[in-house]
Amino acid sequence: MLFSVFDAKPYDIPGFEEAGARYGIDYRFYETRLTPQTASLAKGSDGVVLFVNDILNAEVAEQLCSYGIKFAALRCAGFNNVDLRAVKGKITVVRVPAYSPSAVAEHAFALLLTLCRRTHKAYLRTREFNFSLAGLTGIGLKGKTAGVVGTGRIGREFAAVAAGFGMRVIACDPFPDLSSGLCYCPTEELFARSDILSLHCPLTAQTRHLVNAASIRGMKRGAILINTSRGGLVDSAALLEGIRSGWLGGACLDVYEEETDLFFEDLSDKLIRDELLTSLISMPNVLVTSHQAFLTDEALRSIAETTAENIAEFFGCGRCRNEVTARED
Repeated sequence: MLFSVFDAKPYDIPGFEEAGARYGIDYRFYETRLTPQTASLAKGSDGVVLFVNDILNAEVAEQLCSYGIKFAALRCAGFNNVDLRAVKGKITVVRVPAYSPSAVAEHAFALLLTLCRRTHKAYLRTREFNFSLAGLTGIGLKGKTAGVVGTGRIGREFAAVAAGFGMRVIACDPFPDLSSGLCYCPTEELFARSDILSLHCPLTAQTRHLVNAASIRGMKRGAILINTSRGGLVDSAALLEGIRSGWLGGACLDVYEEETDLFFEDLSDKLIRDELLTSLISMPNVLVTSHQAFLTDEALRSIAETTAENIAEFFGCGRCRNEVTARED
């Protein structure tokens, strides 16, 4: 079997080649994203392998079907970049629901600790032998309230880490995990009570701009927002205003709603025309990383292995336990 892997980076390739060899799968790797303009690269493949910024809409689905391609494997958990209604009955879509929940939760907390204890600023200072402590006063986490939006695998991992730091944890989710032992409350109450608010929910029509001007005003003054899920959960303009006004104490962002043409690329010698992003990055109490929360050796191996398993399962018996359908959207 031959599969075209889009938006592939050098760190993706070894794991996919190793897992593919065990399942009799060959891969063609393309650095470009899947779009209507690049879909023709998939000709001759049995299916495509996609990442978070690849596009699988009605137009792309029609092109893929014309090449006889009826299978798409997402190498991620989220599927907001797929028009599930448009592909229904045409292309089977599968995903990797849990490649390393701990990796994302750990990165979220790494961002939080960095922001709260100013370790990024201290690192830059001491490299120039500046050992002054001025401006490095931190914020303690023990006894603070951590609000977790979404209690799937990653959300529960984040909650466990927060509890380990002595934080009070509250949560909200339309489908509460009653076996988790978490204290659930309505979304508005969670926003109002949280010192730290961490987003771990999928991007859907219902959750788009969950964090907006109104919900920010409903947050505790000085609260810190963490988003390691999907950029579209946050209204970036409202977030910037919340930071500038001093209502929010800070933000830790591994995703951004207009990241598609920016993240995963080296643009250090380019002029960035996204004024919202450049303004956010310039804020002293905002940390931005480039959608790297998933990026650990363990997670990359798990993604490659589960993707190969999904392909082998579907082509072996015509179905896959990790299939995504329009009913889930």
